[in-house]
Amino acid sequence: MTNLLSNSDARRVFLAKQGLSAPPNRALTKAGLLQLIHELGFVQVDSIQTVERAHHQILFSRNQTYRREHLTALLEKDGALFEHWTHDASILPSAFFVYWKHKFRHQEQVIVERWRKWRGEGFEAAFAETYERVERDGAILARDIKADGHVSGGWWNWHPNKTALEYFWHTGKFAIAGRSNFQKIYDLAERVIPAEFREPEVSREEFVDWACRSALTRLGFATHGEISAFWNLVSPDEAKVWVSAHRDELIEVLIESALGGKARPSWAFADFLSTLDDYPGAPPRIRVLSPFDPMIRDRNRTERLFGFLYRIEIFVPEPKREYGYYVFPLLEGDRLIGRIDMKADRKKSTLDVKRLWLEPGVKPSAGRLERLEAELERLARFAGVEKVVFLEGWRG
Repeated sequence: MTNLLSNSDARRVFLAKQGLSAPPNRALTKAGLLQLIHELGFVQVDSIQTVERAHHQILFSRNQTYRREHLTALLEKDGALFEHWTHDASILPSAFFVYWKHKFRHQEQVIVERWRKWRGEGFEAAFAETYERVERDGAILARDIKADGHVSGGWWNWHPNKTALEYFWHTGKFAIAGRSNFQKIYDLAERVIPAEFREPEVSREEFVDWACRSALTRLGFATHGEISAFWNLVSPDEAKVWVSAHRDELIEVLIESALGGKARPSWAFADFLSTLDDYPGAPPRIRVLSPFDPMIRDRNRTERLFGFLYRIEIFVPEPKREYGYYVFPLLEGDRLIGRIDMKADRKKSTLDVKRLWLEPGVKPSAGRLERLEAELERLARFAGVEKVVFLEGWRG
C-alpha cells in the first residue's frame, strides 16, 4: 500500500508542528511559553537586531501576546530553560539537559584537538584560573577578565580567559546565567541548571532513542538525514540504524513536493495518517518570519514543501546580493508568499520598509497589502517603534 501525503497536507502538518497553526492572538502565559518552546524543541538565538532579535521574533510570530519578560524569567530565574547548541546557539528546555550531557562528553573529546589547531599550543593555559575564579566569585562576563594588552579580533582571536569560558560552556561545566547587552554571563552549571535536570543520567541507547524520536515527533515526517539534522546530536548513520530498529513503530510515507517530480520517501509514526484530521489549518493572516525561524531552518525542506528558495545574504558582498542583507520571509496561511527588506530605526521610531518581493503568481491585491500592513504595524509595536514607513520604491 502506498501512503502518499499531498503537498497541502504536508504543509498543514508541518506548520502545526511548528506552532504556526494555533490562534496567534490567544493569551500566552509564562507556562504556555515554556510549553510552546518545548513543542518547538528549540528557539535559535542570534545577535542581529535589524527589527528584533531572532528568538523574540520567532516567538512573537507564533503568538502576538508573547512577553519578553516571561522568557527572561524562564531562563534566568526559574531554570526552566537553558542556552546551548543544536545546529546553532539556541534556547532549550532544561528538561533536555540530561540528553545534552552526551553532547558535552563528545565535545570534550574533540574540542581540545580542534581548538589547539585554531588557537595553537598552550591555548588552555588559562583554564584552571578561569574555572577557579568563577567558582570563587560567581557569574562573570568575558570582558571582566580580559587579558591585559589583548586586542580583540572576533571569535578567531578570543583572549585566553574567553577561550576558557567558552570551553567550559561547550562542555557543560559552565552555563549561561543571563545576558548583559547580549553578552553571555557565565557561571557554574550547578548554580544555573536545577539539580532535577542536571543530575540524572541516561544511557547512550536512551539518548539516541530520545534524539530520533523527539525529532520525528516535531517534524511529523522525515528522512533519517532530517531526523539527524534536527537536533544535530546524532549522526545520519545513527538515525538510520534507529529507523531500522523501530520499523514496527513507523510507516513509510511519500511526501508530494511543491516542485513536482517524484514524491520523497519519509518516515512517520504508525498512527500518522489516522491523525491527519487533528492538524488545523494555519490562520490566513500574514506573518513575518525571522530568517532564523525553525520552520525554514532546513532550506531544502522549505523549498520542497513550499516551493520557496531562501538564503541569508549577510555574508554575500552587497553588489552580489539578490535581495538584501537581512530579508524576512512572509507567511500567509500555509504559503510562503514573498520576502521583505526592512529595518527598525529607533532614533526616528519607525519601521522602514525598503522593498517587497512577492513570489511568482502572488498578486499584490488590496486585501493582501492591507493584511501585510496590519502585520507590519503589529511588528512595529513589538519592536518598540511608533509607525511603519514605506520608503520610496518599496514596491519595486
